[in-house]
Amino acid sequence: MDVAGIVDGLCPPDPRAQLTHGQVVEVLVANRLTCPAPLFRVGDWAAGWAVEEVFGVEAGLLNDDRLARALDAIAPHLDKLAGSVAAGAISAFGLDVARIRWDITSMSVHGSYPEAGQDGDYPQIRYGHPKDRRVDLKQVQAGLGVCADGAVPVHAKVFDGGAGEVAQVVAAIQTLKELASEKRLLMVADSKLYCYTNIGALLDAGVDFIAPVPASKISDEFWAGLDVSQAAEVDCTAEREERLPPEQRGRYRVLEDVQPVPGPRKRDPVLQVRRILVHSSGNAAGQRQARDKRLAKAAAELEKVRRGAGGRYYGTAEKIAERVGVIAKTRRVASCLRTEISTDDSGRPILAWHFDEQVLAAEAAADGWYALITSCPAKRCDAARVLLEYKGQGDVERRYGDFKGPLAVTPVFVQHNRRVAALIQVICLALLLLCLIERQVRRALERDGDGRMHGLYPNGQRVRPTGRMILYHLGGLQLRLGGATDPPTVLMARGVHLHLLDLLGLEATRPRWL
Repeated sequence: MDVAGIVDGLCPPDPRAQLTHGQVVEVLVANRLTCPAPLFRVGDWAAGWAVEEVFGVEAGLLNDDRLARALDAIAPHLDKLAGSVAAGAISAFGLDVARIRWDITSMSVHGSYPEAGQDGDYPQIRYGHPKDRRVDLKQVQAGLGVCADGAVPVHAKVFDGGAGEVAQVVAAIQTLKELASEKRLLMVADSKLYCYTNIGALLDAGVDFIAPVPASKISDEFWAGLDVSQAAEVDCTAEREERLPPEQRGRYRVLEDVQPVPGPRKRDPVLQVRRILVHSSGNAAGQRQARDKRLAKAAAELEKVRRGAGGRYYGTAEKIAERVGVIAKTRRVASCLRTEISTDDSGRPILAWHFDEQVLAAEAAADGWYALITSCPAKRCDAARVLLEYKGQGDVERRYGDFKGPLAVTPVFVQHNRRVAALIQVICLALLLLCLIERQVRRALERDGDGRMHGLYPNGQRVRPTGRMILYHLGGLQLRLGGATDPPTVLMARGVHLHLLDLLGLEATRPRWL
């Protein structure tokens, strides 16, 4: 993919420098793929791995100052770097980018990062709504555009930590359209896409999209009025249920109508988009179980308050009301809980409570239902197809799992917001490579079978390999250094090494630099 060449083209090296910025970036990517380390530990990692033999880079040159200078150099060119590498990957591996799934996640950073000390030309590190619930830390955000072909992230961009997710969709549309080239782009996103501005921009740009409607936009009474038996069944099986007998799998049914999307001002025209009403029997069963647990826990806690009314802890009506409010909020039963606090002849407070059966019946009728909106024409994408396209949205979440798991993007320990943005973009390059490796191995396995292989788990279980598994096993390869007449060789201790390298189309007999 010529990552080093692209970087050096954007940031010409100093003739006096011992390393080019491209070499440094390649080493940083390799570090993330093998054993992620803070910048000041990368040199130690390089000394234990065959970095000099593979990249021609001495471990002693990889101090944190040199790595930081490389991040500073690429920071002004992050969009061009990401776009060039992605374009090369699309061309070299024949990726189909007509369907792209989009989402944004947040990364917590450690440090004060005062606003006055940050560079205004780069994403600001600020407090926001962190996905990891670390509200005590500032954050930065990253958006990923993952193509449906192998769940490969072909677009990545770093965003301001305090920016709303809704506002970032419009900015990504043009880039994703350019990636799709002459093909008509289908953008699949989460409920953050649902707003008047985003939907209007997508319609104006001629981009097909699919997104869920926020639950707050549709009342339980509407769902209660639907007849599941009138919905068309869809041949769709959740991945987690593939090995279950057919009678134990969840079933999906769909209906279709129109969703009006009013603008923030009265004079704004109301947008009309297709709405697919989906019923999942698996979701319905899960929601029933969750509601039953909430009600049972709330009932036990309310009974405890009722029995203790007038006693040591709940001696006044105010204390009873306060505790009941806490129970209603934490157990999420405020909508159906009905209470009455009175006093007996002696002035002792009494609590009476019950759950409103009509409200519970309406909630039960809504179990399993959710809605999707789309601009895809019905002739090209019927209701069942819309659901099937949307079900792949989990690919983005899986890639964020790789991003924050084996590639260890969080926590971020870099001093300047410019370097934070550059480091995250480098880690996005590592994610791209990880996903291409996974895609190539899976495609090779699918050509000869069902896409599963032995040897990845000790018990011999046949599984679909993930990028994490592949790199874990290839991490067991060792390089034996030879002498003047004995060239260095790569030692393969296990058969899974040969199998994986064969699936990748590689013959790792000697390191590339030697």
